[in-house]
Amino acid sequence: MNIARALLPEHTEPEHATLDRDTIPHDLLTELRVLHRERPEALDTDLPEYGLIPITGGRNNRIYRWSGPRGPVCLKLYRTDKRDRARCEWTALRHLADHGVTATSTALWHDPHPELPAVGLRFVPGRPMTALDRPSTALPAMVTALDQIRQVPLGPFASLGRLDSASDFIRRITMWPEQLRQYPDEPLSRDMAAMIGTWHDRGDAAVLAEPAPRVLSHGDGNLDNWHWHDFISTIYVLDWEFAGHSDAAYDAAELIEHPSARAIDDDLWLALLPELGVNDGQARRRFAAARRTAALRWLAVR
Repeated sequence: MNIARALLPEHTEPEHATLDRDTIPHDLLTELRVLHRERPEALDTDLPEYGLIPITGGRNNRIYRWSGPRGPVCLKLYRTDKRDRARCEWTALRHLADHGVTATSTALWHDPHPELPAVGLRFVPGRPMTALDRPSTALPAMVTALDQIRQVPLGPFASLGRLDSASDFIRRITMWPEQLRQYPDEPLSRDMAAMIGTWHDRGDAAVLAEPAPRVLSHGDGNLDNWHWHDFISTIYVLDWEFAGHSDAAYDAAELIEHPSARAIDDDLWLALLPELGVNDGQARRRFAAARRTAALRWLAVR
């Protein structure tokens, strides 16, 4: 049993699940799974015979605009791993909808499959914040949506943490010194080891290990997941496969330090900290520790 299946309550995973007005396109999914086994490269191209146009940005998943019988649908075929991404996204979107959050797509159906699980989603208009001439235009709507999401009870995510949590980052960073020692003559190894030492001396790991109030988290700070529809001034947050519990201060830091957020001035982000849930001294202390930790992680990645 994988981690997500172990931690999400069993009642969140029916064998197949749909909204009343939608049905799972079983024949289409069967054809796509045959292609996945026999010609996986074909899934990365236009498939007009199936009414499918690939959409970029799916990382390890495949995403399509599907011309379904009821209009355009976002069809996602998920990578299978220990998190059970399809089930996680389906559960998150249904949970958010049940609590009145509208700044997301609507999950129409979920078809679990051991090799290539799939979810159908309402097609959401707009452009990613990273594609806007002025990404800061969407910030007020984004902050409002995040506040609404934080108010939603954890429900099925009470025992499942978000991806790239504080403990995930700390575990990776504490492994790096041993890895760096394998390359003692590299200048970058010495510089990185010095920064890790400074981070360790600050005690940020201990601060992040302190208990903090849990909130529901989207689980991915990439601004590509936030789509702004300029004509109706509406924002949507997509891709909930990494959702789980977190805390407001950590989420704010991980969001601000994500490379995609560099297009927005730090002063704008910091002015919004109270709206992002960082509204007292303890939260700001945790935010500072989380920000340094996230920055170190992204520096190493780059």
